[in-house]
Amino acid sequence: MSDNRKDNKIRKRKKKSKPKLKRDDITVVDSESARKAVIATAVGNGMEWFDFGIYSYLAATIGQVFFPVASGPMQLVYSFATFAVAFLVRPIGGIFFGMLGDRLGRKKVLAITLIMMAIATLAIGLIPSYASIGSTATVLLLVARLVQGFSTGGEYSGAMTFIAESTPDKRRGFMSSGLEVGTLVGYIAGAGVVTLLTFILGDETMLEWGWRIPFFIAAPIGLVGFYLRNQLEETPAFEAMEEAKTDDDEHASVKDILQYHWRPILIGMFVVFFYNVVNYTVLSYMPSHLTAVLGYGEAEGLLLIVIVMVIMIPIVLLMGYFSDRIGAKKIIQGGLIGLVILSIPAFMLIGSGNTILVFLGLMILAIFSSSFQGTMPALLPSLFFTSVRNGALAITYNISASLFGGTTPLIVSWLISTTMNRMIPAYYVIFASLVGIVVVTIFLKETAGRALRGSPPAVEEQSEIKEILEEPEEALWWRDEKKEIEERKEDNIDIE
Repeated sequence: MSDNRKDNKIRKRKKKSKPKLKRDDITVVDSESARKAVIATAVGNGMEWFDFGIYSYLAATIGQVFFPVASGPMQLVYSFATFAVAFLVRPIGGIFFGMLGDRLGRKKVLAITLIMMAIATLAIGLIPSYASIGSTATVLLLVARLVQGFSTGGEYSGAMTFIAESTPDKRRGFMSSGLEVGTLVGYIAGAGVVTLLTFILGDETMLEWGWRIPFFIAAPIGLVGFYLRNQLEETPAFEAMEEAKTDDDEHASVKDILQYHWRPILIGMFVVFFYNVVNYTVLSYMPSHLTAVLGYGEAEGLLLIVIVMVIMIPIVLLMGYFSDRIGAKKIIQGGLIGLVILSIPAFMLIGSGNTILVFLGLMILAIFSSSFQGTMPALLPSLFFTSVRNGALAITYNISASLFGGTTPLIVSWLISTTMNRMIPAYYVIFASLVGIVVVTIFLKETAGRALRGSPPAVEEQSEIKEILEEPEEALWWRDEKKEIEERKEDNIDIE
């Protein structure tokens, strides 16, 4: 079929079968339930990233414990290689848990991933050192990191989906930004525990056995998170989808997702690319950069990062708040342009040796990183239809995160050790930001304030229903998902 015939057929179908929005179609979200969903999911996500983050903050020490045959920057490279290897299984975990979430529900998957992460993190704290059992220690560390990666593959995409589907459309940006607040709190808790232990025990004792303590804390934290998530209700969007299903409806397969949703998946991967490069540079790599490359004491470097992350929390919420009003796309574009212009000056300040200037350099990066953290949890789930959202988002996020997120500390540390150029992180961030500017400007549609694809509008107050019914064209962004997919399958057209 020619392109013109396809276009004509689609236009005729849209004109003839465009769904009409009814009052009963609109979901009124209970404010208390929405807040509970955000808090419980964010707390659980924070606990998950506490487990995952402490490895980053102990990377220099872990390098000495498990890779003593290397030295200096190369020891850090080996340590971050083990960090990065967990990202190899993230797509597998993402596909497994993502597809499971589209079939069984969002909340069950979130409870399972949290328990898995807690067990794997506890296991790392129990592994004997290289000096005790040789290379077996390295293998056991690798296995534990793989389990962590498999778990994380289902965690973050599932958490984004859960919050996005549990919040009203006009407040989705602000409420979803709470997920990243949970991430920051988890990182802060991880860094805070490591910093406190390093200050109390000293570097020698930390190297001997003190590094294990943060990993031991993971077990009770995991149980608390499991309890909180188990108390949640399923998302309104998922429940509405399940109620509307008939016996003939089938769940989409991975093949279906890749075949008919490849465009939003590809756009999402590029978005996740620059988001993860910036995020992992600021939150995961910088503590080790300050210690191994710039010669700061471990406690001093971590303390600076902790202060920066505490300041980031209100900034992230502010970015989410404004995304509901002016659009997430504009905020993201501003952050990308800012990084292109100011990344080099920021890293020059970080390399100055003056603590105040180092802090200012870190804050420059943190502010622009916050522009992504405050908008992505709402934006990414909005790219996909409800029936495939968890699975498609898990594929999108985890493949991109595996290729570009977890490898960021490894690539940057390796390039620095090879070139001896301390400005490598700035160049990498600028490259990612330039790619982001092109993708966001040309391909990304604004979704702030609009209904999720495949779901009817969600409001906070009954009074908003009349306003939506008066503007049906905007509200019909959700459209009839099943009908659209069937028609596009028939015409062999990709979902836009």
